[in-house]
Amino acid sequence: MRIALINENSQAAKNSMIEAALKEVVTPMGHVVDNYGMYAAEDEAQLTYVQAGLLAAILLNSGAADFVVTGCGTGEGAMLACNAFPGVLCGHVVDPSDGFMFAQINDGNAIAMPFAKGFGWGAELNLKYTFEKLFGSEPGNGYPPERVVPEQRNKKILDSIKKITHTDMMTILKTIDQDFLKATVSGAKFKELFFANCKCAEIRAYIESVLA
Repeated sequence: MRIALINENSQAAKNSMIEAALKEVVTPMGHVVDNYGMYAAEDEAQLTYVQAGLLAAILLNSGAADFVVTGCGTGEGAMLACNAFPGVLCGHVVDPSDGFMFAQINDGNAIAMPFAKGFGWGAELNLKYTFEKLFGSEPGNGYPPERVVPEQRNKKILDSIKKITHTDMMTILKTIDQDFLKATVSGAKFKELFFANCKCAEIRAYIESVLA
């Protein structure tokens, strides 16, 4: 699985800590981490939490990533931004039990974490333990065991509803403010990571035209 890490501007200084905790946990599992930044508060390409949601949607809908780890000060804004887009099912994950239950019950493809609120002493341990529970077992198995069947049924219903209630990704890319879109995909390593892993020719071509 290819996991993308995205940090918005208010918490960019913590990017290296989050990346280190994520890689420590998931690399031995055979997963790959792509760090899309921001890498520091002073980065030339600045990302708001809304842009983090748009970037997550581009990566997931194009196949450039299978899962996105993002967040903001509270995690709430990033979660709302991610869920505004098609093909993204993002949970608000604070601790290991959240990580485990989101993976098993909701089986989504993105999480938004609070990187300021409650992010004090031992924060790096909470990150590590949360990633262990989030990625440490096959998702979608349900919890508790007696709830497996209705939970899996509800997940399918939610996926089908999102397909109806969301505009397709290409329509969004073509109609969203193009300066906002270009700023979102102008990160220092975006081209290197995205174009090497994008699986959707249509999205790839459009992003290329935006960056041209």
